[in-house]
Amino acid sequence: MYAFILHAHTRPEQAEAFERLFRAYVEPSRAEPGCIEYHMLRDAQDPTLFIFYEVWASREALAEHTALPHMREFHERRMDYLRRDFEIREVEVLGPAG
Repeated sequence: MYAFILHAHTRPEQAEAFERLFRAYVEPSRAEPGCIEYHMLRDAQDPTLFIFYEVWASREALAEHTALPHMREFHERRMDYLRRDFEIREVEVLGPAG
C-alpha cells in the first residue's frame, strides 16, 4: 500500500475553480482499480487550503493514476491554481484501510 496526505494551497481567486475541478475527479479516482481510499477535504479555517488523503494499492497504481490525461494536464498547469507547489507527506496506514 502507498498512502499520502497532500496539501494544495490555492490562490484565493482560484479556490472555487480548483474545488469544482477536483470534485469532478473524486468519484472517477475512487473507481480506479488501484485506489483504496481517496478523500478531498477543505480546511474549515482556511478555505484556500485543500487536503487530499489518498491510499493506493501501490506506487505503480498511483503512477497509473497520475499518468491519466486529465491528471497530466492539471499537473502542467497546477501553478495557475496554486500559491505554492503541493506539500506531500507520505504516511503509513497502521490499521485496515476503508
